Amino acid sequence: MNHTTKAWNAPALEYLTEENMRELHGASLDILENPGTAIHHEEALALLKTAGALVEKNHLVRLPPALVEKALKSAPSRVTVYDRENRPAMALEDRHVYFGTGSDCPHLLDGSNGERRPFLLRDVTDAVTLVDALPHLDFCMSMGLGNDLDKKIQYQSKYAVMLRHSTKPQVITAGDRDCLDDMTEMAAAVRGGRDELIKKPLFILYDEPTSPLVHTFEAVDKLLYMAENRLPVNYSPGIMAGATSPVTMAGAIVQANAEILAGLVVHQVRNPGAPFVFGAGMSPMDMSSMQPTYSAPEAMMTQAGLCQIGRCLYNLPTWGFGGCTASKTADEQAVNEASNYLLMCAWMGTNLVHDVGYLEFGLTYSFELLVMCDEFIGQIRRMMSGISLDREHLAVEVIRRVGIAGHFLGDDHTFRHFRENWQPGITDRRTYDKWKADGGTTLNQRARARVVDILETHRPKPLDEGSLDKIARILEKAGSRA
Repeated sequence: MNHTTKAWNAPALEYLTEENMRELHGASLDILENPGTAIHHEEALALLKTAGALVEKNHLVRLPPALVEKALKSAPSRVTVYDRENRPAMALEDRHVYFGTGSDCPHLLDGSNGERRPFLLRDVTDAVTLVDALPHLDFCMSMGLGNDLDKKIQYQSKYAVMLRHSTKPQVITAGDRDCLDDMTEMAAAVRGGRDELIKKPLFILYDEPTSPLVHTFEAVDKLLYMAENRLPVNYSPGIMAGATSPVTMAGAIVQANAEILAGLVVHQVRNPGAPFVFGAGMSPMDMSSMQPTYSAPEAMMTQAGLCQIGRCLYNLPTWGFGGCTASKTADEQAVNEASNYLLMCAWMGTNLVHDVGYLEFGLTYSFELLVMCDEFIGQIRRMMSGISLDREHLAVEVIRRVGIAGHFLGDDHTFRHFRENWQPGITDRRTYDKWKADGGTTLNQRARARVVDILETHRPKPLDEGSLDKIARILEKAGSRA
């Protein structure tokens, strides 16, 4: 389950040459000088002005290339995230790839009846429990909005569920600085204090600018908070190419890169060396439906290009999408789009891959698709692990021993190694007659049965009473805040 030390052995998918990457980087630097970017945060503006940026009226900032290059040099190339048990769980660097879920879907596709309904707090609990149990998911997000929650403490309440129901590391979202501080206090309560949390971070914050080229007060305030506390943050544009960026892939990469780099400069000016994760979503707008197409080929290709820049040119940890679909149900379209995106992410070497289990462009969540994707990730990890070529695996002596027209079923070599082959969980490999006799179930039906089984039998490791009491007090205090 833990994949902190091993990157893929298979060849990387790379669309860009070094010259291409430098051209895209140069274009982003041009954008940051002209037209510049809007930063709606007075403290950040003051920091940038002192650092050498040109700050004009209406919060317009022009960032000189030297300031961007300085930020790129000061940001760390490796970010390690730990689980609830203080174990290193994700080493974000190079081409190590980790998969997890998304956050804040307003709807859930209820697998018991096929109905799309509001995503409630009890569903967040079920979702986090599933992630805790599924072996190939590395980190957890809240997955659903929790429509029945008090809006004042919606994010904090969901984070409390994440802490209680999974030991896996998290990626979180937060409404504002106060909300983020509450969640940091909760994590510190589990970790044993803020200093220990900084040494062994339990979560990464997902934060967003507003495309094109706008950085709101809330987004920048959270960015500054994470820099001040030396906790990892992902500052990720959510672009709809053709609507909030140029429709061309290169244009979308240039703009997204400029927006991330502006956030990086603010972050590193505030606290050089604070951990930062680089990436964006650049889904093209489908002009017939006016929806962002999460799993379009162009979305995958632009992510590959941007992550290649982050990894190869900037030497930063990277972020992206995968395991998500435009389909409204966990059907053949969902399987096609989600699995293709997951495989592309593995080839790309994207460090953090989120949104596994998303339907309908992130508006609906599916537990069944989540379980299917966990299976796909297991297959992908096996395919990307490479082919062993040592003497034992070449098996020349075994071939000689069995000889011409023999068989290998009874040979010790087969017994020693057959378990190295990937073993399915819900993928069916039986004969037709056996499959039919056992109910003739579809992949979706078997995924549903797996969901039910996990929710009935899996019991996440409980938090100690002291941590639970501290979390309850933090929630109570947050709820009473005006």
